[in-house]
Amino acid sequence: MKRQIAILFIFFTFYSFSQNKTEEYIAKYKEIAINEMKQFNIPASITLAQGILESGNGESTLAISANNHFGIKCGSQWNGGKTYHDDDEKNECFRSYRSVLDSYNDHSVFLTTNKRYSALFLLDITDYKGWAIGLSKAGYATNPKYANLLIKIIEDLELYNYDRVMPDQPV
Repeated sequence: MKRQIAILFIFFTFYSFSQNKTEEYIAKYKEIAINEMKQFNIPASITLAQGILESGNGESTLAISANNHFGIKCGSQWNGGKTYHDDDEKNECFRSYRSVLDSYNDHSVFLTTNKRYSALFLLDITDYKGWAIGLSKAGYATNPKYANLLIKIIEDLELYNYDRVMPDQPV
């Protein structure tokens, strides 16, 4: 019985710590995500959920060492900073940024200029489920559960509320 209580305590402590980190991430980057939404028509909920998931609340090695919060790889057109990490393959090239703001902005530019994501921009700004499914179908990530993971993050944290911010409304 004592062991079960100890395990539950550890689980809830970890869960609480993780939730706090996620809440801190949202508080820190929600304004950037909303501004990107206003400029590029990408739901803030999607941007935040991807940032949370891809960067481990900003604590992944890639996020810390390269300010890359979205796991965007270099690709043939990339002329900016580079860093190398193991992902689907060993020693893959990822984009490196001077700041997290640059990472958020490049994420927006990446989605708006890449033809494989063009159908997403036909969706309503509040259709986070459509966006999550579309990102997954377009190959943003290799995890077959990617859309469901994004949707769960958005719904658990009620990030969809950020998609309803009016253009001139303060955050």
